Amino acid sequence: MREHPLKHIVRLQKQGKAVGIYSACTANELVLRACMQRAKETNSVLLIEATANQVDQYGGYTGMKPKDFMKFVEELAAIEGLDMDRIILGGDHLGPLTFVQYEEEKAMQEASELIRQFVLAGFTKIHIDTSMKVASDDTNIRLSDEIIARRGAELAVVAEEAYQQLLKENPDALHPVYIVGSEVPIPGGSQDAVENGLQVTKVSDFKQTVAAFEKAFHDHQLDEAWKHVIGVVVQPGVEEKDAGCTPYDRSKAVDLMASIKEYNNLVFEGHSTDYQTKISLRELVEDGVGILKVGPGLTYMMREALFALAYAEKELLKDHPKKQSHFIEVLDEAMVNNPKYYIKHYHGTPEEIAYKRKFSFSDRSRYYMPVKEVVA
Repeated sequence: MREHPLKHIVRLQKQGKAVGIYSACTANELVLRACMQRAKETNSVLLIEATANQVDQYGGYTGMKPKDFMKFVEELAAIEGLDMDRIILGGDHLGPLTFVQYEEEKAMQEASELIRQFVLAGFTKIHIDTSMKVASDDTNIRLSDEIIARRGAELAVVAEEAYQQLLKENPDALHPVYIVGSEVPIPGGSQDAVENGLQVTKVSDFKQTVAAFEKAFHDHQLDEAWKHVIGVVVQPGVEEKDAGCTPYDRSKAVDLMASIKEYNNLVFEGHSTDYQTKISLRELVEDGVGILKVGPGLTYMMREALFALAYAEKELLKDHPKKQSHFIEVLDEAMVNNPKYYIKHYHGTPEEIAYKRKFSFSDRSRYYMPVKEVVA
């Protein structure tokens, strides 16, 4: 059986080579097609991930279940002429994230079905995230590493069982690799009105996370599955925000980055690496972050391009307003009519919020691109 491409990246990292991969965390057709074209041009592997918010057993906010998202990507790949062997599909923040309103038993049942469907659909990068509290957890007490790891191991059992089932249908199916840990804002972006100052993950916290998960995997007879855990999510000190990003400062992450060298089969996964400079991205990879997640940064650039076309259209057809698409206005109207995707994220005066709806680096407008009126 061929080696998982992400395991190859881990191996190169451990040889001291500055090799990493970006992860396109988006379900936008135009963006995904652009990513596929880029993969063809550079003869590289493309990593695409869907979050538990976007895609789940009930359809998520995209209306797609895991098998539907797989089919969606396959259709786009066929259009672009990119072999599916060059595409890795991943599931991000898979766990009880969207089921926290339930008590543990029900929340974990739902999370288990979520994981099962992702693996059966052929997703081979699985981020197991059980860091969030469910309804039965004490709101006044920090969720312990042991509970987080135990729940994570329970989901890994389901993933392994699903993979064995998948093998019966497809004997050549790649074994999924796993990512554990979560030191990031909730999927979709931070809701804080002001930046409270990012804290780089403490070495002790990182090591405790690894130890807790390794023990939980062992306790659940998952020693073989542990060999497929390739990454840990940490906070290296980066974040995208309304007006850009918090840039990577390697001097603040020296101890954390040194600690990953103690683990032969693990790299760091960095979330919210949108808008980092080329130099910062290279430094992250050099320091041990093998997987760089990006989402809003991709759709922001698409929105910029669409706005540029809309501005050009206004000039070309300024004497014929009825022939114009009025794309910018239609998009904004869709957002105002259904503010749930930005209301908790954009703060300020009505004028400031109106500006952010169009130009915020957090790009909440991405949630409105599939709206029928906007597509038209």
